[in-house]
Amino acid sequence: MTGTDLAEQAAAHRQHLIRVAFRIVGSLTDAEDAVQEAFERWYRLPVADRRDVRNSAAWLTTVVSRICLDLLGSAAHRREEYVGPWLPEPIPGTGPLVSDDDPVDQAIMRESVSTAMLRLMEHMTPAERVAFVLHDVFHYSFTEVGSVLDRSAGAARELASSGRRRLSGGKRADVDAARNREVVEAFLIAAGTGELAALVRLLDPRVVLTSDGGGIARAALNPIYGSDKVARFVLGVRRRNPGVRVTLGETADGAAILFSDEAGVSGVLNFEVVDGAVSQIWIQWNPRKLGLWKAPA
Repeated sequence: MTGTDLAEQAAAHRQHLIRVAFRIVGSLTDAEDAVQEAFERWYRLPVADRRDVRNSAAWLTTVVSRICLDLLGSAAHRREEYVGPWLPEPIPGTGPLVSDDDPVDQAIMRESVSTAMLRLMEHMTPAERVAFVLHDVFHYSFTEVGSVLDRSAGAARELASSGRRRLSGGKRADVDAARNREVVEAFLIAAGTGELAALVRLLDPRVVLTSDGGGIARAALNPIYGSDKVARFVLGVRRRNPGVRVTLGETADGAAILFSDEAGVSGVLNFEVVDGAVSQIWIQWNPRKLGLWKAPA
């Protein structure tokens, strides 16, 4: 096999690597940077050494995962300097980050990039997160995961298990997609008509709204708690943006609301709906986290 053949073989794995990296770090920019760094290391290898790599996909996955492990170690420091709350990027409900031929794996892929899941995964240690993503989402064996982490297969198993335990306390119930959509559609109508009481009725009394502007776009600097305050905040946002088009969309969390202007999508509101009421609202305003939503809605 020539050096060109090896390069083409490695490039064919790019989308898979981005899917792995995004689930580990929760940021598409960081995921793409990690994959780019892995390819640079690949191309820096002498051709003879590249020929000695029996499985380029496994080699690249190991390198990407280790780069992501280092990124997670520095993420806490970067988040301390972040302006306002940090939210993971909302992912469109269809597309390469969530697609899979197997219906069961499709559900796992979708759930693993939902805002709800990515926020829960923030409670994992970096090593737990790598082990969980590689094993539970992408079905790597514990021997393979241990090789990535320089641990034994048994240690990798325990890391994935402890990561799973961190999820169990906050893991949401199964989402009823149809009911979720009904609630979000009703939310959109109430917000559009300015009916405070109608909007409050759709919200759990303990609802929490979190918005991320990253210091670039206008956003609340702290979470907002309670149905009345959240409803008034949402109506205020709507009044301040009369020229913005508001439509239904779809994220990995289910039905969503998209704010769009002439440049494309400027904001994504996605929801957690529990027992027919909105319990969480996440608003992504940071333009650096809306790259997958560039086309106008």
